[in-house]
Amino acid sequence: MPDGLPTVEAPWPVALLAGKLRDYIDRLGSVWVEGEITQWGVSGGNVYGKLKDCEADATVSFTIWSSTRSRIPADLKQGDRVIALIKPNYWLKGGTLTMQVYDMRHVGLGDLLERLERLRAQMREDGLFEQSRKKPLPFLPHCIGLITGKDSDAEKDVLRNAQLRWPAVRFRVRHAAVQGDRSAADIAAGIRELDADPEVDVIIVARGGGDFQNLLPFSDEALVRTAAACGTPLVSAIGHENDRPILDDVADLRASTPTDAAKRVVPDVAEELLRVQQASTRMSVRVTALLTHEIDRIAQLRSRPALASHDWIVSTRAEELTRYVARGTELVARCVERAENSTRELTGRLRALSPKSTLDRGYAIVQGPDGIVRTPADAPSGSPLVVALADGALDAESRGRHSSTEEPRDDLSPASQAPSPSAATPS
Repeated sequence: MPDGLPTVEAPWPVALLAGKLRDYIDRLGSVWVEGEITQWGVSGGNVYGKLKDCEADATVSFTIWSSTRSRIPADLKQGDRVIALIKPNYWLKGGTLTMQVYDMRHVGLGDLLERLERLRAQMREDGLFEQSRKKPLPFLPHCIGLITGKDSDAEKDVLRNAQLRWPAVRFRVRHAAVQGDRSAADIAAGIRELDADPEVDVIIVARGGGDFQNLLPFSDEALVRTAAACGTPLVSAIGHENDRPILDDVADLRASTPTDAAKRVVPDVAEELLRVQQASTRMSVRVTALLTHEIDRIAQLRSRPALASHDWIVSTRAEELTRYVARGTELVARCVERAENSTRELTGRLRALSPKSTLDRGYAIVQGPDGIVRTPADAPSGSPLVVALADGALDAESRGRHSSTEEPRDDLSPASQAPSPSAATPS
């Protein structure tokens, strides 16, 4: 086989050229490429397809042997956007160049992301992303539930930053797998366990970021619905901005990093003390200003003439009071005078009606055995009599009816008439 450059006189055999091409291509080794599957055919357990550039007009053929196919996702199909680990392979006998695939994964908005987007849309339709269903975090949680990987940086960040902000805060840590096939079920079990604990006030699910494949468990439907049904406020601290897991949208609060979660959940004791001091200062200033204002108002009221001299009321009312006293005295005197006149009039009437007044005028009252003698028949002859005078009484005896036919005259005074023992006559 000639070793120099080919010439017209000494051309290379086809086998030599093919061998050199194979050797040159073999030196390229394995490379990762990205593209869209435009052809996918299965024959004898092997896959033969084509991979097209996502932007430029370029296509390469690839082959996936049956031994490799068992290690790649089974749902790969035409139209998926993938990344593939390939090694160029030149076939000497056929003179064709193919790309042998050693690994292939979904990438971008391929089938996996489409499923995630469909699940996200379903969750949104079910109302799990609504702001109204999100629960507020407690101002100062006494016990915080933490779900994270064992001895992970996320666990250290949350514990360290929370205790720096509020040293008295307590944690209940539940270690769980945060990547791999069993991570979704393990995290969901941790959420249910901490949610059932009455001492836990808030739950933090923390992971220190990662690539798209590692974050897939945090978009698992069972895990997301468990988080949505959690009665305790839930904080998602996955720590990845580009590929946002669905758990971030369902959680009551999304923290950008585990450190941010600690700051959002636990208040800073120094800041709170400063706020209390500032509030106390503001209240003191307000109260002082209010008291000063009221003191000034009282001073202004006291300076008014109505309050400056307290005897002005007596001075202005003295004359009126004097008139009222004089009027009262006059009215009382009139009332007393009218009462005295009425009393004298009644006394005169009473005396005029009194038997003693009649006796004082010279009349007498004759009483017989049966009572007062009003007619001669009341005192037959020989009847004992008692003659009541104005001053004392006399004993007498009836001699019968008086024989004189003359009636006592009205013009005679009582003193000029002789007493009659048989009737009440002037004495």
